[in-house]
Amino acid sequence: MPHDASRPSLTSPSASAVNRGRHPEGSGEALQLAGRPVEAERAYQAALARNPDDARTLSNYGGLLCSRGQFDRAHALLSRAVTLAPTLADAWSNLGNALLQLQRYDEAIAAYKNCLQRNPAHALALSNMGVALDRRGAHDLAQKFHQVAVRLTPDNEQTRTNYALSLLAQGEYLKGFEEYEWRWNTLRQRRYGMDAPQWKGEAFPDRTLLIYTEGGFGDMIQFSRFIPSAAARGGRTLVSARRELLSLLRQSFPEYTFISSDDPVPPHDLQCPVLSLPYALGTTVETIPFSSGFLKTDPQKAAFWREKLHEDAPEGTRPLRIGLVWAGAPHAEVQAAELADRRRSTNLATFAPLAGIVPDALFYSLQIGEKADQARTPPKGMRLIDHTALLRDFSDTAALISALDLVIAVDTSTAHVAAGMGKPVWMLSRYDQCWRWISGRSDSPWYDSLRIYQQARPLDWSEPMQAICADLKVFARQHPPA
Repeated sequence: MPHDASRPSLTSPSASAVNRGRHPEGSGEALQLAGRPVEAERAYQAALARNPDDARTLSNYGGLLCSRGQFDRAHALLSRAVTLAPTLADAWSNLGNALLQLQRYDEAIAAYKNCLQRNPAHALALSNMGVALDRRGAHDLAQKFHQVAVRLTPDNEQTRTNYALSLLAQGEYLKGFEEYEWRWNTLRQRRYGMDAPQWKGEAFPDRTLLIYTEGGFGDMIQFSRFIPSAAARGGRTLVSARRELLSLLRQSFPEYTFISSDDPVPPHDLQCPVLSLPYALGTTVETIPFSSGFLKTDPQKAAFWREKLHEDAPEGTRPLRIGLVWAGAPHAEVQAAELADRRRSTNLATFAPLAGIVPDALFYSLQIGEKADQARTPPKGMRLIDHTALLRDFSDTAALISALDLVIAVDTSTAHVAAGMGKPVWMLSRYDQCWRWISGRSDSPWYDSLRIYQQARPLDWSEPMQAICADLKVFARQHPPA
């Protein structure tokens, strides 16, 4: 579940306004705080037309642009703001946010440092400095900044969540998942229609627990492994999931009742979002269940795909079959998820070095979504077959994967499906790796069959792909054609 770490700092136009926490009616600041970003942008532009050297307006406008994902434009305005007013702490904080999202981490850290030299109690800069350090893998140092930010703003949900993700990235699961509960608040739970008390791991005989989906498909797949452990503590367990997952989950966990998240919320006594199950169950890295696999395929679908893939191979041969996924879902409706997707996704051309590594290998597109059409023009020398038009839901995807030898994928839901089946998965992971993979590891306590290839530099897939090519030669020798 991505989290937006780059909240803008709003600078008030005068000291008295800072003390009152108010901004002039109709100003860009007031409109921005009122949740009217389009009008706020117009007001900022008008203010800068009157006074183009107003560093406070430049800072606030830059912060607004950051919150709207326009980081290059924001960077230009904020660089000018700190040049005009180098003592303006909020401007340095906002500049750090822009640089953070541009993955210019050294510069972002320097900007936050400039902010904190001017205002050591700037909670936003402290928290975001921690985020920048986390993205560099410096979690011990990052947590010092997170801890100060938490002390200054103990009830701030985002600051606490940033701290949680830092702990989780180090495998500190007991404390990390406890802090991760701060991602929730009463308003958001009401939006899910959940009024019952949240389950915290207690026994619940003669009562009904509703576990419901949270985050993306990959989150639900990964954390569905905890359903049996939760169900063992009580009476009845219901699970609400997105319809695309229902067939796969019902096949994998036939003892439990799964309903579509599109359906009305059924009667229940307790509720728990799926990403809160590790907290409720007191999970540690050592107690993650079912690391060898927990997803089951439909036997009839699996048989169909074995025959289908047999037809793809030249008669009398059994080539190595490799599934490919080069992009995740963009999730444009959630900015933090969209920004993370930009960093984790790539294009089919990135996989070009795989062509020719293993003579006669057959590659299969597992790519769904807007980049799926790239399969029509594979890299030179790559024999890529695309049967994705036959995939209706995740149970179909799992059945296709069951007939493959290996899946090479970016960090997306299909990687979770394959690894959850125990299929060998080689995952390309972005530089600012997701917390769930645990910093510094190329293996995973979540999936025995997963191997992680992390970027050494932001947006540069060359080193991970070189390592995959070398390992593919070894894999092919260990799995000779039948």
